[in-house]
Amino acid sequence: MIDLIVSQGRVADRAARMIEGAARTAQALAERYGLSAQYIGTPAPAVNDDWTQSLPQARQTLDAMARAVTTSLDGGNLPVLLNNTCSVSLATLPVVARRFPDAVVLYIDAHGDFNTPDTTGSGYLGGMVLSGACGLWDSGHGAGLKPEQAVLVGTRDVDPGERKLIDTAGVRVIPPSQTTAENVLAAIGDARVWVHIDWDVMDPGAVPADYTVADGLLPAQIRAIFDAIPRERLIGVELAEFNAPADEEQIEQALAVILDMVSPAFAAA
Repeated sequence: MIDLIVSQGRVADRAARMIEGAARTAQALAERYGLSAQYIGTPAPAVNDDWTQSLPQARQTLDAMARAVTTSLDGGNLPVLLNNTCSVSLATLPVVARRFPDAVVLYIDAHGDFNTPDTTGSGYLGGMVLSGACGLWDSGHGAGLKPEQAVLVGTRDVDPGERKLIDTAGVRVIPPSQTTAENVLAAIGDARVWVHIDWDVMDPGAVPADYTVADGLLPAQIRAIFDAIPRERLIGVELAEFNAPADEEQIEQALAVILDMVSPAFAAA
């Protein structure tokens, strides 16, 4: 059984329509597969603030998202999370690490999200997500993910200090040009898998997202990853950072691309 879990509270949002993007993706998936969705958090305006402000503001939403994922996994279900920002994963990835200590996290993102409060230049909470889940700093929402169990996929925009942390911690990186089903399966081995996607990993134009970077993944590469992962080894999926356009036709076009890419995860569910 699939549980659609939707983050609707502000979690360090700096763009105004991330919350709308998560809601619209959930709606499209619910209609396509006959599912209901659990909506968590109360929307709030985007603000260009620092992690020291956005993290405490998001506590209620983050705690509720962690509880929802815990309940889903405990029930033997497949949680599919629609997150407004990657920062939500500060609370969800530690849950995965506790339940499945040897699981591999495919962190499919243009950025490493491996800065810490000591290395961040922007102060953006979303740039410190994976490092927080790996315990390099204390977010207040737990840790426990082994760095060697994290695989950055499609990553190509990494700060110098962040790169040093990634290399020292032993996080594996598969750049866009090497993102094939074969390479991803080799990185997974025999482990269970949690898939996190920030849509900025795509080549700009495929799915509207903030912080886009040139030379990204194509929809066929994402689809190939989901096609390759054995369904029984998939623990859960997080889809984040769809910056919904104001134009309805553009939203529908983007959602069609998203639904096609992730459709193998819903097969035989």
